[in-house]
Amino acid sequence: MDWPFDPDGEQGSEGMRKFDMRIIADKVDEEEDFPMDRDEFVAEHGDDPIRINYQRVVPMREIFEYVEPEEFETMVDMHKAVGAAMRAGDFWEYHPQGSDPEKKRA
Repeated sequence: MDWPFDPDGEQGSEGMRKFDMRIIADKVDEEEDFPMDRDEFVAEHGDDPIRINYQRVVPMREIFEYVEPEEFETMVDMHKAVGAAMRAGDFWEYHPQGSDPEKKRA
């Protein structure tokens, strides 16, 4: 994919040291940007690459397709919405013990 900047550069994962939520959080100023309109944020950053894990990079807009609230009052509200979206969109491969949907219980 043709990204607007290097997914692993300074604006991205910084050499795979930062992933998903951290990269998104770095795009906002907690003091200045809230309340925040979801659609305006996506219009500004939607094509930015977000590294999910060591193999997968997606445009931020793909994650935000699953974000339900149209506005976030605080950074915590945004984190909760993005976390729920990442789970809903199956962006995270981690499943706590006993919650892996692929495992069948005996």
